[in-house]
Amino acid sequence: MLETQLLTKIPPIQTRTLFSEFHSILCRFALTVIFCLGATSQVEAQWLDDVETDSLVLKGIRATYRLEFDKAEKTFQSVIVKHPTHPIGYFFDAMIDWWRIQIDIQNESRDKLFYRKLQKVITMCDEMLDRNEEDITALFFKGGAIGFHGRLLAIRKEWINAARDGKNALPIVTNAARLAPRNADINLGTGIYNYYAAVLPDAYPVLKPFMLFLPNGDRAKGLDQLKHASENARYAKWEARYFLVQAYSGYENQPSVALRYARDLVDEFPRNPVFQRNLGRIYVKLGNWTSAAKTYKEIRAKCASNITGYDRSMEREAAYYIGYDAMLRKDFGFALNNFVRCDELSRALDTERQSGFMVMANLRMGMLHDIQDQRSYAVRQYEKVLRMNNFSNSHELAKRYKRKAYSL
Repeated sequence: MLETQLLTKIPPIQTRTLFSEFHSILCRFALTVIFCLGATSQVEAQWLDDVETDSLVLKGIRATYRLEFDKAEKTFQSVIVKHPTHPIGYFFDAMIDWWRIQIDIQNESRDKLFYRKLQKVITMCDEMLDRNEEDITALFFKGGAIGFHGRLLAIRKEWINAARDGKNALPIVTNAARLAPRNADINLGTGIYNYYAAVLPDAYPVLKPFMLFLPNGDRAKGLDQLKHASENARYAKWEARYFLVQAYSGYENQPSVALRYARDLVDEFPRNPVFQRNLGRIYVKLGNWTSAAKTYKEIRAKCASNITGYDRSMEREAAYYIGYDAMLRKDFGFALNNFVRCDELSRALDTERQSGFMVMANLRMGMLHDIQDQRSYAVRQYEKVLRMNNFSNSHELAKRYKRKAYSL
């Protein structure tokens, strides 16, 4: 039978350091509370009292999540024209570039423009804070801009500068949350912090000394706040659902709960590759191969149609899991074709070291050759795997099957 310990192991597309993960959590807390625009009362905040602008912001956010970048740009430019001295339009215009970067993460050509846009937001907010140091609008946007700035620095492995941004952003948004504690959108930011500040030190004890200088987290409270935001927030509900997907599929190990939120996101934004890939991975984790294969076939079709964000890395992942589903169904020829395609794409994508997808595709090819009594081809594949990076227990299995042919 197939090796069950590798059944749901998802090969990482990008290796992240522990520091990067922890910094990312701090920055996400900093950046996500800004999505509460327009949702608080005038007692708690000082947002633009403009129904038309509020509608434009919602329209632009939806277009951004849908990766309809031209439409989003026109929308936020309209906001900037209406309110040229307010940071709202400038910030969300920068978020378009954030998503452009996220769907082509190895391409650094947009980084400088993104940093410039964020700096403009920060400068505007500083001017507002010079007039009123408790201006919640300015605090939200400044904290969010610094947070996003730090997230990209962490992705680019500029650790010292990223750490500086994380340190600077957290007290800004903590103060903002203090000034408007009952807002559902703010619950996104406080929920993220409460949850990850509680779970990360347990998962990674090395982080505990760092947490001595930060507020304590509360796992249950964090989840409750995220759920509240996902149901009641005006602008942040989609981001809250995204974080609930991550929490329940990861640290909570409850993929069936994560599935509900993942489906909601894909239903709302069916052409967002990040959301659709998360859905496919949850089906893999659940062992629901019928739904996983269906999702990944949809992804592959969008790759073939050159839909924004559906690139070669997406196609590679789709090929791997479509192949694995075919292998489970004993459609060995179709499975082999997909693993070959996965390997072909990996050779173009893996410029530094072999990815988990490349390693596992080659191991599966060897197993398929053994199933079809093609022993010499199988041995060649196992030897190839042994020359690659050891992903999970791939070397152990390659050695085992090299000694004794794999069989169902």
